[in-house]
Amino acid sequence: MKWQQRQANNLDEELIKDYGLTDIQAKLFALRGINTAEKLDFWLNADENDLADPFLMHDMEKTIDRINQAIDNGEKITIYGDYDADGITATSIMMDTLEILGADVHFFIPDRFKDGYGPNMTRYQEIVEDGTKLIITVDNGVTGVEEIKYAQEHGVDVILTDHHTFQDQKPAAFSTVHCNYPGQKYPFDDYCGAGVAYTICRALMQDTMPELLDLAMIGTIGDMVKVTGEGHIIVKRGLDILNQTERPGLRALIKQAGLTMGEITVTDVGFNIAPRLNAVGRLADASLAVELLLSDDEEQAEKIAARIEELNNERKELTSKVYDDCLAQVEKNGWQHRNTLVIYNSDFHEGVLGLVANKVVEKLHKPTLVLTKDEAGELKGSGRSSEGFNLFNALEPMKDDLLDKFGGHDFACGLSLKADKLEELRVRFEDSFKPSTDLEVKKDFDFELNLKEVTPDTIAEINLVGPFGTGNPEPIFSISEPHIKSLFKMGKDKNHVKFTAEKNAGKLTIVGFNKGFLNQTLLPFIKELYVTLSLNSWKNISNVQGMLAGIEYGAPKLAVFDQVIDMRQEDYVMGFADKYVIFDKKIIPWATNGLGIPEGKISLAKDYNGDSEVVALLDTPRNQMELNVALEKKYQQLYLRFLFDQLPINTLPSRDAFGATLKYIYAHPNLSIDDYQAVSSYLGLDYQAVLFILRVFFELNFVSFTDGKIIGNKNPESKKLTASKYFNSISSQIKFTNQLRTMPSNQLINYVKQYLK
Repeated sequence: MKWQQRQANNLDEELIKDYGLTDIQAKLFALRGINTAEKLDFWLNADENDLADPFLMHDMEKTIDRINQAIDNGEKITIYGDYDADGITATSIMMDTLEILGADVHFFIPDRFKDGYGPNMTRYQEIVEDGTKLIITVDNGVTGVEEIKYAQEHGVDVILTDHHTFQDQKPAAFSTVHCNYPGQKYPFDDYCGAGVAYTICRALMQDTMPELLDLAMIGTIGDMVKVTGEGHIIVKRGLDILNQTERPGLRALIKQAGLTMGEITVTDVGFNIAPRLNAVGRLADASLAVELLLSDDEEQAEKIAARIEELNNERKELTSKVYDDCLAQVEKNGWQHRNTLVIYNSDFHEGVLGLVANKVVEKLHKPTLVLTKDEAGELKGSGRSSEGFNLFNALEPMKDDLLDKFGGHDFACGLSLKADKLEELRVRFEDSFKPSTDLEVKKDFDFELNLKEVTPDTIAEINLVGPFGTGNPEPIFSISEPHIKSLFKMGKDKNHVKFTAEKNAGKLTIVGFNKGFLNQTLLPFIKELYVTLSLNSWKNISNVQGMLAGIEYGAPKLAVFDQVIDMRQEDYVMGFADKYVIFDKKIIPWATNGLGIPEGKISLAKDYNGDSEVVALLDTPRNQMELNVALEKKYQQLYLRFLFDQLPINTLPSRDAFGATLKYIYAHPNLSIDDYQAVSSYLGLDYQAVLFILRVFFELNFVSFTDGKIIGNKNPESKKLTASKYFNSISSQIKFTNQLRTMPSNQLINYVKQYLK
């Protein structure tokens, strides 16, 4: 990853004066393109009265006429929602408004596990049979071609309201209200489902309906749509409404989340309120969350909010449990060397698979699919991708012959398939891996922070440029060449850090989540810190706190004088080297996509011909000769990392394991190599160990492969395992790798120095 500073022309001095902007505000507005009187006036002063005419949205007039007709005729109306925070708030907005108008209105939220996402034919049939005459979808509908056709053919009109991307065929609904409908005149195109529902209610009531903005805002933040343009009004005014809301349900939810009325921020909504609403749909019936938001009874609201808190805690526990199981599977099966991961356990809870896949990607930097088995015996799951790998493009070709259901985008997906297709999915997903040819990932920061000038008032200055979110990123500031003091670890697993950064007589306390790798050894290498700022209040005392957003490293040539630096104990790769020398070319995709090292800074050991560069040996050579050849080069500084190895297994299987496997082969002829994926656990081995044993047996002529099947040869010649060249080669590599990784530091450094030029 490369950090780059945002660039923009300075604001006109007259604008700064007219709007009373501080230096920080002027810089931040300029860097976000809010650089004219018109744009500044909108940002600072616009409210719901400045929203566009809702009737500019496609089919709005037709929609309003049909809803009014249903109300006038006493027709039964059903709102068909969705089980995430956006769908829950969108459903609540429509219910709230139609109940005010006296409609006979009901709602249905699909069950994530039984009904799946979006329109479900069985549910549509039930709704039609139950006497509904008008269905209004919210936050879904664009995929419901057959379901909507069924309803329309059976005398039930469907008003489709959604914000998701249209597929090749649009449903033939009675009317379609969509924020991004092709050719419509509405000026804002990135509402969430709740935003579209709010726009319909503005048209229906012929009023700005500010009392609905708290719900529309929660949906907007929960679905991560733009907070610029009209999204800015929704979020800014929605926060105002939320902080003084009289809704018993929201007040109870806020209390359970430990938040304080009047002080709730976008961050609180994104990390505390929306996840609690999402938790209901992940583990239970999301209708419970709609009942909470619509409740006008404080006692009932508190009971529902308490139940939602229990579900949220259960969601956290399940996520942690499934995540730990996934990492254990990777370790057990030796999948550290794979470019992709397909992880399955029939006991995984379906509701947390997407959350877990995301955590695995953050940890291992590999595109990951996490699967479980549903009641019908089908495998279902979610996928997340790492930078530089398009998940949709990789899996979309498999949807016709391998996947029963598939949908998603570049970085996330959902899928289902038959249980007997699991191994084929693993193989084809791995084969689909193609490293990105794009330039290295870049991330923007705003400008260098003067620590002496940072006060609690600074946070108020920054907040004027908010609310922050998609389209208006939270400001990130740099601190170059800081002096770091008082580093200590926090959290149950000591995976978070807290330290003080000092520079030019100023200082800032900084917290880094999931940065437990930082230690005293690494501190001299920190060249630049990137932080966001927030206010930390404790016992009525407020202090500014930095939240670590990134680190840039540099080789501390003045601080570390040695030519050879032993960094074997540091798993975290630092981006300071001029070149990263690699012995095994199969490591390159992992280094570029997983670790973010630019391909131009990577060289194979056999090809390296640099002169006086700072170099890191990233992986482990296969043998002493390979290492010695690499050391006979000219380096300014050499960092010994040895993070990866080329070994198919980490330890040799025991003789008993070889014997048990051979006995199993004779007792179970005609199994394929893939079949041994399941057999491995029975043998008490991981799959990679079984593959190693099979390869040794093949070389020794103990087994044969015929038409992809493994058969034990009759009366094979008795041979020792050491008669296998492959066995001896891997045995030697394991011994050398372990020696290289465990050798005392002084001994290793002295060995390396005798070869260096």
